[in-house]
Amino acid sequence: MKLFRSYLKKQAGTLIMLALFAGLLLAVLRLYGAPLEGALYGLLLCLGLGLGFLAVGFLRYRRRHEALRRALSQLREGLPALPDPLDAPEADYQDMLTALDEDRRAVTAAAAAQRDRAETFYTAWVHQIKTPLAAMGLLLQSEAPDVALLKGELFSMEKYVDLVLTYQRLGSDTTDLVLRRCALDDIIRTAVKAYARLFILKKLTVSFAPTGLTVLTDEKWLGFVVGQLLSNALKYTQKGGVSIYARGETLVIEDTGMGIPPEELPRIFEKSFTGENGRSEQRTTGLGLYLCKRACDLLGHGISAESEVGRGTRIILDLARPATPTE
Repeated sequence: MKLFRSYLKKQAGTLIMLALFAGLLLAVLRLYGAPLEGALYGLLLCLGLGLGFLAVGFLRYRRRHEALRRALSQLREGLPALPDPLDAPEADYQDMLTALDEDRRAVTAAAAAQRDRAETFYTAWVHQIKTPLAAMGLLLQSEAPDVALLKGELFSMEKYVDLVLTYQRLGSDTTDLVLRRCALDDIIRTAVKAYARLFILKKLTVSFAPTGLTVLTDEKWLGFVVGQLLSNALKYTQKGGVSIYARGETLVIEDTGMGIPPEELPRIFEKSFTGENGRSEQRTTGLGLYLCKRACDLLGHGISAESEVGRGTRIILDLARPATPTE
């Protein structure tokens, strides 16, 4: 009954026009002297035809309503097949629904991919942070724990926490970016000082030639990049050391580590890419260099790599590019 009332409301204009035409017909027939019975017969005939068309229209209306209700019940699985549109406006509405469904599918797929990437990252991150935790537990079980080793493991944990916080900040819509002229050597010295304990523990050398450069950057974010590059160099270098020097208006961080195979070099800044070296570590997230690339893009700096297997890697920061932060 509710559906029928809805249909009558939709056809209200048609019903009014039908009544007006019936009244007009009756008036014309009577004006020309037609018998009342004949006039009423013609009137009833017209009303019967009109009501017949109205009934057929209601049946079609009900079938479309039922088809749309079935489509609504299947909407969670995606936009189902809709009834053929009756007119141009209805076709426009269906086009709008199709476009909205495509957007919804794209957003859903992107969100699912983001969740998968986040789950992969956090799973790897948990395995990473368990290593220094386990090492600290073993050290504390000894009668005279090595304080230097404990501090080294604690520092590793702090850097893993910094990594996940940076991952969250770079994935958000806003960042605390503050551009100003900064002394590059001060940023480098701060990063080297932070990692000095690990250089000592691994018995690696660090050579820093002051650059004398002043760059337009964000001190905190560029410091993160330099620190992460030092962390990578430490992770994959077993003997020798790390050199930090300027080449024109570029900063070079060079290690004597295992190097990167040439076929992997173009992909090292991709998200979650670990490569052969990362897989040998078995606990790397593959996000360190990716976050460095994201931060450099944010700052307007360039970053690239040169490497030779067995002889080491050079990471090159191009600080001469004008800083053009992106939203």
